[in-house]
Amino acid sequence: MAKLMVYTGPTSESAPGTRTGGVPLVPEGFAWPSCATCEGPMQFLAQLELGPDRLLSIFMCQNDPGLCEEWDATAGGNHAYVFTSPTLTPATVPTTGVPLLEETCAVRIEEVGGADYDEARAVFGRQAEGGPRIVPGQLGGEPSWLQGDEQPSCETCGRPMSFAAQLEEGHNHRTAANYGGGSAYAFHCATCATGAFLWQQ
Repeated sequence: MAKLMVYTGPTSESAPGTRTGGVPLVPEGFAWPSCATCEGPMQFLAQLELGPDRLLSIFMCQNDPGLCEEWDATAGGNHAYVFTSPTLTPATVPTTGVPLLEETCAVRIEEVGGADYDEARAVFGRQAEGGPRIVPGQLGGEPSWLQGDEQPSCETCGRPMSFAAQLEEGHNHRTAANYGGGSAYAFHCATCATGAFLWQQ
């Protein structure tokens, strides 16, 4: 069974739980990440609920797409945070760059049978209005790599990180994330509360 993420429509920009877009919920003292190449503020893409009081938030540079190595897990063009504080509040959004997507979407989790994520997404898409694009990804399970296994290691403890989610660009071309037409992969280390993010095409 795959735990598919399924769009359920627009939601508040500061809604709790799993969603795409909006404003990230962050702990006190959070500093919005900047791209290591262009030094501009990154774009907030999604927050994923990993468990009680554990939220994975994903950012990626979109100030100069394709020139800031935003696809790589360690090049400084993206950042993933694991927030464990039970008290999170909306971040202060930068006034420069491209810090937010144009749409905030609520997501529900739907368990769908299939040999793997790709099959489950195709099966669900044939039955759902909107087709496979209504599925922006999966939580947990096994990644469906487009270019081969790139599982990152935790920068703190050095152990391989756990797969958290696979993300698609989105259901609407105007408001979608930019993964070069491919898919993105989020990871976390449960012990160190660290995250990592990359995409392939």
